[in-house]
Amino acid sequence: MSIRFISKTIHAYLDYPVAFSLMAMPFILQLGSSNNLAIWVSFAAGLAALILTIFTDHKLGLIRIIPYWAHVAIDFLVGVSFLFVPFILNFQGLDAWYYWANAAAVLTAVSLSKPGALSTDDPTTV
Repeated sequence: MSIRFISKTIHAYLDYPVAFSLMAMPFILQLGSSNNLAIWVSFAAGLAALILTIFTDHKLGLIRIIPYWAHVAIDFLVGVSFLFVPFILNFQGLDAWYYWANAAAVLTAVSLSKPGALSTDDPTTV
């Protein structure tokens, strides 16, 4: 039995809340105590995630021009970036932990994506 349960449809339903969360949570959590960029990197990532979602070829994409596999690849790159941003920008405390928690969440979601949902040849995947 595979533990990969995140289908293309489930991913689509997660995209919008994640994008808005990345834009709002830095303000709610009052990030920026070690570096103001802790707020703005997340906000920019959320805005980029929103744009990516709008243009992804999945159930909730509005202008479906980005293949789903590319969307997931970009998610992976964002997760890896979130691992290193605290070191590169010298985030401390909550600022750093926020990014590491988001990295863990994104990389977990990517790793739990169904392989068939990433295929461009299988029209039955949703």
